[in-house]
Amino acid sequence: MPIYRFIDAALTRLSLSAGYSLMSVSSDLLVQSSCQACRADAPLLTSEELAALLPHIPEWTLIQQDGVQQLKRVYRFSNFIEPLNFARQLGEMAEKEDHHPSILLEWGQLTVRWWSHKIKGLHRNDVIMAAKTEAAFGKLP
Repeated sequence: MPIYRFIDAALTRLSLSAGYSLMSVSSDLLVQSSCQACRADAPLLTSEELAALLPHIPEWTLIQQDGVQQLKRVYRFSNFIEPLNFARQLGEMAEKEDHHPSILLEWGQLTVRWWSHKIKGLHRNDVIMAAKTEAAFGKLP
């Protein structure tokens, strides 16, 4: 099956409710999307959907922790206050979207992990929030 069909399948749910055309698939689409309420019976992202979406968040790593698939990214800084401020910014973003990451704050770095607790794995919300996190990091001074 051609890759564009995988992309269509992965992004259809993201884009239709927001009024986006699937012909304009980009990282911007993810950043502009909003999280949907995730129910316990919501589907996990399929391997095909992940294969189509992960190129839009290339700095993120797909990991398994305690049997749960997650997205992980370590951000590097030159002191303690910068990752602390970024963690605060992510907290505000998470509250706005009602989807919350695991954040590990250390001197010189901030580790962020996204996954959906209710479904014990990855949902479209996690990819959206990883893209939003990446965009926020890109805007730091």
